Amino acid sequence: MLPTKEQIQLLKQSSHEYIKVINTLVIEMVEAKKSTKKTTKDVPAILPSAVKNQAIKDAKSVFQKVKKAKYQIVPVLKKPVCVWNNQNYSFDFTHISIAFIVNGKSTRLKVRALLVDKDNRNFDLLKHKLGTLRITKKSNKWIAQISVTIPLDEKPGTKIMGVDLGLKVPAVAVTDDEKVRFFGNGKQNKYMKRKFRTARKKLGIKKKLSAIRQLDDKEQKWMKDQDHKVSRAIVDFAKDHNISVIRLEQLTNIRQTARTSRKNEKNLHTWSFYRLAQFIEYKAALVGIRVEYVNPAYTSQTCPTCTEKNKAKDRKYVCNCGFNKHRDLVGAMNIRYAPVVDGDSQPA
Repeated sequence: MLPTKEQIQLLKQSSHEYIKVINTLVIEMVEAKKSTKKTTKDVPAILPSAVKNQAIKDAKSVFQKVKKAKYQIVPVLKKPVCVWNNQNYSFDFTHISIAFIVNGKSTRLKVRALLVDKDNRNFDLLKHKLGTLRITKKSNKWIAQISVTIPLDEKPGTKIMGVDLGLKVPAVAVTDDEKVRFFGNGKQNKYMKRKFRTARKKLGIKKKLSAIRQLDDKEQKWMKDQDHKVSRAIVDFAKDHNISVIRLEQLTNIRQTARTSRKNEKNLHTWSFYRLAQFIEYKAALVGIRVEYVNPAYTSQTCPTCTEKNKAKDRKYVCNCGFNKHRDLVGAMNIRYAPVVDGDSQPA
C-alpha cells in the first residue's frame, strides 16, 4: 500500500485501537471465565461500527483458544493490525477503499495500493468470494491481505507423486511412472545460512541489536522466498505430469528424529520444513491436486525393490539386491506408497 501521510496516521490510529479493543476484551473474558456479550455500542474506540464488530469477533476467537488451553497463557497483541469485513471495503487495480473515523464520522477513503504479480495470479484469485481485509505494518510498509474462498475441484484419477524434503537436497519428487526431478539448491542454502550467521556474530560483538533484528528479518524473507520457489516448481511439475495426489512425509517431529551431522545441525533447527509443506499444500489445492501425509519411518532406508533395510552412505543408497539410487530419491519412491497418516488415501 502507498498511503499518504494523513492516511498513515489513520492506519496507525485504527491499528492501535483495534488491538487495544481485542486485548481489553480478552482480559475481561478471562477474568469472567466466559465469552463477552458486548456489542459495538459498549466498546469505546475510534473505529467504524463494522470494524469494532470484527474486533469483538476476533477477541472471542482468542478467548476460545485461551479457554481451550485452560487459561495457562493469555496472549497480548502488540503488532499493528486492523481488519475490515467484506462489506466494508472495495478495490480496483490501483486503490483500496476502506472506512475510517474522520472528524468523528465514518468516512470511506481511497488508499493507493499496488498489486505486484507478473502472472496476474493474485488478481485472478480476488475474483472469487472475498473474506476479510487485514492491514498490517511490515518492515515500515503497510500491507493489505485479503482472504479468499476458492471452490476446489480435485483432479480425477490416482496418479501419485512422492516428495522427499531435506537439507542437502531441498526436495526430490518421483511420479508413479518414474519421472524424477530434484528441486532447490542445498549448497546455496547452506552458504546463505552461514553468511547470515557470520554477519550476526560480528554484529553481536559490536552489540548492534537493532541491526541483528533487521538481519534476522532479511534472512526469514530469503528463506520464505526459497520455499515459495521450490513449492511452486513442485506443483508445476505435478501439473505437467497430470498428478492427482502429492504425498509428503509427516514432518512434525523431524528435528527429534532426523539423523544429521554436527555441521548440519544448525541448519536443521532453523529451516522451516513445515512451512514448505504448507506452501506445497495450498498451491496444490489451487490446481485441484490433493496432498497426503505419510508415516516417515524408514522411507530413506527401505529398498523399493526388495524392502530390505539398508543405511545409505552419504547420499548413495545401495542394496544387496542390486538396487542403487540417490538416498533422497529412495525416500521419495517409498513415500509414494507409504501408509497415509490419517488413513484417508487414494489407492496406490
